[in-house]
Amino acid sequence: MSAMDIIESIISVVKTAQWVDILDILLLSYIVYAVIKLVRETRAGQLMKGLLVCLIAFLIAKWLDMKAITYILTEVFDVGLLALVIMFQPELRRALEKAGHGRWGLNIGLNRSSTESAAIWYDAIEAICDSCVELSATYTGALIVVERQTKLGEQIDNGTVLNAQPSKELFGNIFYPKTPLHDGAVIMRDGMVMAAACFLPKPQKEELVNKKLGSRHRAAIGMSENSDAVVIVVSEETGSISVAENGVLTSGFTRERLSELLQSRLIEPDEGSVLMKATKHISHIAKRKGRDK
Repeated sequence: MSAMDIIESIISVVKTAQWVDILDILLLSYIVYAVIKLVRETRAGQLMKGLLVCLIAFLIAKWLDMKAITYILTEVFDVGLLALVIMFQPELRRALEKAGHGRWGLNIGLNRSSTESAAIWYDAIEAICDSCVELSATYTGALIVVERQTKLGEQIDNGTVLNAQPSKELFGNIFYPKTPLHDGAVIMRDGMVMAAACFLPKPQKEELVNKKLGSRHRAAIGMSENSDAVVIVVSEETGSISVAENGVLTSGFTRERLSELLQSRLIEPDEGSVLMKATKHISHIAKRKGRDK
């Protein structure tokens, strides 16, 4: 087939394509991109390389008519889908959780009104920031997990339930080195201190984490990988305030920067989401039409 025949075939396909076909191709392209992004630089990436080697070996064995190797690799590929689900379970779980609380998603549940929730979180953020600054000044280690859409019931259950109003004094008592609750994380939900002394999951790529980071920072990275929580760490060695999100740890936070970050994550996200913007826009148009009448 000549190059001209190939071009004519492509043009013929494009001419007969409908909008559903284009949408199908775009969705498939996005899925492939998302899968590549998911497995890149993770344990799944190494597994994918191993599967690619097996596929190449299968094609070569088939071409050379190696019956034994072809049979073995065929049996391997027959259970390949189940094996992929088992091997990639952590990555698949993380991807589905991110899809569930993505910017196109909906918050489903019986929640407080946005005004009431914002007022509660403003007070809680002030308490968190004041506490972190004071703990930083005294080189007292702290680990605070702020729950968002991904519920952390499993971590709350393995700690000591408090369900208390946040305050600088409360955080100071919890993280004081000689108290029973200081060794672990505090988990906050809906502006309240739900539990203390909670154990958090380890990072999924622990071998890639900086060896200089302590157990609190590693736990913060692990928790942020497994959920959309904002995890705040105060180092007992340097007094530095750090924040972990989506598996990434950022250090050197001041009180102002920490307050801005928490407000943007806990108070403003719903107002900035695509669905909320659309709803507000429709509501605004309806109100204008009502005034025009």
